Amino acid sequence: MLKTRLEWSILLLLAALLGTAWIVVSREPVTQASGPITLTEAPIVGHLAPDFTLQTAVGQTVTLSEITNQASNNSKPVVLNFWASWCGPCRVEMPNLQQASVKYNGRAAFIGINQGEDLATITDFGNEYNVTYPLLIDPDNRVNLTYEVNSLPTTVFIDQNGIVREVVIGILSEAVLQRRVESMLAETNSQ
Repeated sequence: MLKTRLEWSILLLLAALLGTAWIVVSREPVTQASGPITLTEAPIVGHLAPDFTLQTAVGQTVTLSEITNQASNNSKPVVLNFWASWCGPCRVEMPNLQQASVKYNGRAAFIGINQGEDLATITDFGNEYNVTYPLLIDPDNRVNLTYEVNSLPTTVFIDQNGIVREVVIGILSEAVLQRRVESMLAETNSQ
């Protein structure tokens, strides 16, 4: 029995040494970044939402800061929804988002940002759900990465000043969506 423990100890030590050697040999070399490194802040509640400009499926350009520009008399809160056609929960909440976009039309902006799908898929999805608010194309997922979207759907509530008020991961019920939008509108009216 002593010999068996000794053999197991040697075997474990050998495995640890081989594992360490494999990690050292297979690691990627560190490369020096060329040029200045710029950091983009992800959406943090209470901070300015990262700005972006993307195109809709029909070729119109949408820039977040133009919607939440305080200097403009037309600034309004934004409901920014990240989605994909293959996402079941996105399909479940899409009718609620569409209904709210109609209800709050002109008072709050609703924007859908797709997660890297092609133009035809986005257009078909919008037609299937009769979506009238802008569905933006993010072909390289740049905005999805900036907003650190790891789960779909993800919805970011941004007030009329461009400040992130809340980030919700998962399906938004009609009642929750309405409460969040009403809260941002009440804040807008009190200013």
